[in-house]
Amino acid sequence: MARRRQYDQGQNGRPSRNITGPQSALTDFLASHNISAAQIRADADRRRQQAGEDGETAETTEAGEAGEAGEAEPTEENEVSETVQVSITAVEASSAGRGARSRNAAAEKKVKALDKIKASKAFKKRKKNADDDEYDDEIAQAIFEERSAPLPGQMENCEICGKRFTVTPYSLAGPDGGLLCAPCGREIAKEREGQPKKKPRKQTGGVGSRRTLQSRMLDGDVGTKSLATLCVQTLAKNVDLAESLGDLPEHLIDKIARIFSKRRLLKPDTLPLFTQPTTEVLHIYDGAKLGHQEFISIFQVAPNLKKFKVRCAVQFKDEVMDYLLSRDILLESFYLHGANLLSEDKWHEFLAAKGKSLRELQVYFTDRHFGDETLRLLKEYCPELTRLKVCHNQKVTDVGVTAIGNLASLRHLSLELQQDSSAEALRTCITQIGKDLRTFSFKIVPDADDSVLEAIHNTCRSLSKLRITESETMTDKGFAKLFTDWQNPPLEFLDLQKCRQLDAAHPRENPDGIGLCSEGFKALMDHSGHALRNLNVHACRHISREAFEEAFSEKKLYPELRKLEISFCEEVTDFILGSIFRACPNIKEVNVFGCMKVKEVRVPRGVILVGVPNAQGMITEGTH
Repeated sequence: MARRRQYDQGQNGRPSRNITGPQSALTDFLASHNISAAQIRADADRRRQQAGEDGETAETTEAGEAGEAGEAEPTEENEVSETVQVSITAVEASSAGRGARSRNAAAEKKVKALDKIKASKAFKKRKKNADDDEYDDEIAQAIFEERSAPLPGQMENCEICGKRFTVTPYSLAGPDGGLLCAPCGREIAKEREGQPKKKPRKQTGGVGSRRTLQSRMLDGDVGTKSLATLCVQTLAKNVDLAESLGDLPEHLIDKIARIFSKRRLLKPDTLPLFTQPTTEVLHIYDGAKLGHQEFISIFQVAPNLKKFKVRCAVQFKDEVMDYLLSRDILLESFYLHGANLLSEDKWHEFLAAKGKSLRELQVYFTDRHFGDETLRLLKEYCPELTRLKVCHNQKVTDVGVTAIGNLASLRHLSLELQQDSSAEALRTCITQIGKDLRTFSFKIVPDADDSVLEAIHNTCRSLSKLRITESETMTDKGFAKLFTDWQNPPLEFLDLQKCRQLDAAHPRENPDGIGLCSEGFKALMDHSGHALRNLNVHACRHISREAFEEAFSEKKLYPELRKLEISFCEEVTDFILGSIFRACPNIKEVNVFGCMKVKEVRVPRGVILVGVPNAQGMITEGTH
């Protein structure tokens, strides 16, 4: 009753409460687009009325009457159809107007964004590295498109086909800047393959360039590259275009061979660059990609070969040695590295057939195919042998070391054996041939004691290079005695690395003075310091701070020293390193790995300091 009373009041002109029922879907749709259904209805009534007036004044024919009746008396279906058509037209007009307004707003927004980009640091950086033919608007547009591009994982419509797809990091950009779906992207990629690619901009900085610079510094290639170096590097980059090396000098050919080895460029198709009928010296620093047929071809092409050196010669097998023995090639220097497939019997045949002309023999990584018996035959078959080097050998024992002492013509000896050599065998060898030795190197001899140093002191009179490494029994007194009143001329090269005590329980304590310590270091600097060019006391950690300060005091001068290795000498400080720079005016490289007390030393210009941990890496070139 209350509701009816309210309704009656509304019909009588009293204020109603606007009680309305549900609206149709069409009315809701029109209302959402700001279109009035009442206005549409009024417009339709006005058009029907106008159509009726026109029908009354027209000619009355049967066809005309029928047509007028159809227009003047529209059915309910016609009215609904006309209403919907008018609604659609109005919606389209409204959408077109709104789209134009939105496009104008988007254009204005884009212009503002481009102006903002042109004032940013990213734009200035991009413009600095851009080509000369790129304009500011193009650079700003590129940055705008990069920033406005949808992120991977978002949905986007393909610019070409309009298909909805998920954006990935590999989605390609279309001609108008939009993104493409996978099928359209493949088609565009095929079309772009035929177009010339833009030359990538050369990198001017970054981690890679810094590492390249530091690699050059360690190789001693500091400053502007020479013309010869540039030519060699150009050849290495265009090796496929090279036909021969011509009449280049030997040192340049060796430099090319080293670069080829570093870049793994020596292959069967590039080997002919180094092998010519007139070749007498051949150095191959990486033969890993060469087969036994390539090694055979070397001896086929170069009958005048005198010096032969090859590293990583894995395929230098018995077949290659058989062919070499069949040729009239008289080698003076034979350097073979990694030929562990070459049997010991072939070594014996080689020494018997070619040993008389042999002056230098260097053998590396032969496993168990080069032993005591082979070294014993050297006295008989190689009477003119002056240089012998046997490294990483598993078969040579004290018997072979003693047999080396019978080679009276030997001037250069280097041994690095897997079998520990006893002090007695080393002492016997040195006593027999030490008088005429120029260079003497024993690597990894943990059992060598002071008696070996005494034999060197009493016998050797012509040494310029001495290397004894990783001795665990030599003492500081033995080293001091070696260099005190030694009749040998001052050494130019000295390597005593890791001659120190190996006591894991008490590494800092050394009551017996094992290894090279303070007194031995001062004695060697007094004897050979003014002539030394290369000194290595790596890990001789018991050299005291006072010994370093005394050896490199203001009164001392070492003009010939070029390279110094003092890594893991724990007492080295900034002051000591500064004293080294002052006392060694021609020093080029100093290694200080593990010297934790070196922090802020001033490095002279042209000197390379290796091993100081800093933000720029482990290598520092001096600028002071």
